[in-house]
Amino acid sequence: MYKALLNVLALVVLVSRLNAQPGPTERTWVLVWQDEFDGPAGQLPDPSSWGYDIGTDWGNGQLEWTTDRAENVSLDGNGNLRLTARQENWQGCQYTSARIVTRGLFEPVHGRVEARMQLPVGQGLWPAFWLLGADITEVGWPQCGEIDIMEYRGQQPSINWGTVHGPGYSGGGGFSQIFDLGDAGFHQGFHTFRVDWSPGAIEWRVDDILYHTVSPQDVPGQWVFDHPFYIILNIAVGGTFVGAPDECTRFPQTLLVDWVRVYQDDGTR
Repeated sequence: MYKALLNVLALVVLVSRLNAQPGPTERTWVLVWQDEFDGPAGQLPDPSSWGYDIGTDWGNGQLEWTTDRAENVSLDGNGNLRLTARQENWQGCQYTSARIVTRGLFEPVHGRVEARMQLPVGQGLWPAFWLLGADITEVGWPQCGEIDIMEYRGQQPSINWGTVHGPGYSGGGGFSQIFDLGDAGFHQGFHTFRVDWSPGAIEWRVDDILYHTVSPQDVPGQWVFDHPFYIILNIAVGGTFVGAPDECTRFPQTLLVDWVRVYQDDGTR
């Protein structure tokens, strides 16, 4: 009887261990890159992690000139990065802002890419957190691929867009889905925006809620997402996606970023 009881207990322990193993869709994520934006107020972001795209338009009819000035991009001293759009004359533009990139510094292939952010609000504001194919200078856009993790119209403060752009499905024809907060707005507090990007599949989440999935079978053209990409954080003013600011838009407006983190799958399933 005692031996039989031991056998039963051993079986229970074995079943429990088997049940504790990750399921077929689960992953074990390992943190491989991060920026927590710690530092004194007014300091520029870490130059070993971020560079700058300086200029205007970027092919979307945007109205701002993006700079590398602390007035447009700096730490706030409370563990956040501020990307600030201002209404001012600069280089022939009426607005300034910032667009920072990990190009040439960190270019992952696949992984969990996420950021915790509080978004601006107002007509004509266009913040984004996205990935762009690192081979863009060789093959051009959209052949390089683009993954929009957070894309947002300031005049629709409850809605986030998750989109991929590639050959045959770019611009207004990108493969998209929205996440709607309902009565709340993304300008009212911090939220986490994330993609889980793996060979042959991309999943989008807001605050850990899955709302969009895409695979090669879903897109009407070539799948171009299994090669290195770099991270972009920016806040645009005006452009084809949002239109121009109006008399109700207040400046300055800030995209506040608590952290950006990238994890990769250690191969466990």
